Amino acid sequence: MNSPIVENLAALEQIQSTAIDLAFKFGPKLFVACLILLAGYFFGRWIGRVTEGLLQRIELDVTLRILLVRLVRVLVLGLFAVLALQNLGVELLPLIAGLGVAGAGLALAMQGVLSNLAAGLTIIFTRPFKVGEYISIVGEEGQVEAISLFNTILSHPDLSRVVIPNRKIAGEILHNYGQVRQVNLTVGVAYDTDVPAALARIDRLLAANPQVLRDPAPLIQVAGLADSSVNIAIRPWVLVDAFPTVAGEINQAVLASFREAGITIPFPQREVRLLGQA
Repeated sequence: MNSPIVENLAALEQIQSTAIDLAFKFGPKLFVACLILLAGYFFGRWIGRVTEGLLQRIELDVTLRILLVRLVRVLVLGLFAVLALQNLGVELLPLIAGLGVAGAGLALAMQGVLSNLAAGLTIIFTRPFKVGEYISIVGEEGQVEAISLFNTILSHPDLSRVVIPNRKIAGEILHNYGQVRQVNLTVGVAYDTDVPAALARIDRLLAANPQVLRDPAPLIQVAGLADSSVNIAIRPWVLVDAFPTVAGEINQAVLASFREAGITIPFPQREVRLLGQA
């Protein structure tokens, strides 16, 4: 009756003995490996701060600076992880081969994600646009709010946000407005109008508008001779933030000024003649 109990006790003693042997054999190595990883974590953070300070001195782009700092931290932690595995006696060559096979399968399963990542790295390093600039691409436009490894976020003038996958940006035709945009307005005046006086009046209106930049200077000129009017082009430069509202302000000011000066803004007219009637 006692034989099963004796066998169980013997098995427990064997397990306990094996566990003690393994603890004495691998315990110190495991403890040292944990210390190595802990040292790698803190050393990586310190190296990251040093790297970020150096990159700030050379005024590197914020997105690229963050990417490089993270890359340095990962590389340092990876180096210490290799040292920890070597301390445990792990054979690295089979491990690397296994990771290579797993990585190939993962790459096939994540082609879209990896293409976004590759495009994001291309954008970050080539810097076709930066945060704060106004761009137009793939039928969308807006001010660049953030550039990440996988997508780019634009702030649209209608207060919405446009998230564009980076693979849709790389290789496309990009219109980068930078920090300023040019407003393109046209106003027509009658053919008997004193055009130089009208141009001077528009120039004074633009000079009085605090949102209109003086450098580069606004473009005011006769743009064309239409059927019923002399068309005057009004093209001032404004900051990106002011672009959605300044066109309405200028149109309202021009209308009020022309009415005050008696300058006619004509509407299209057609003259119809009936022939062959008495």
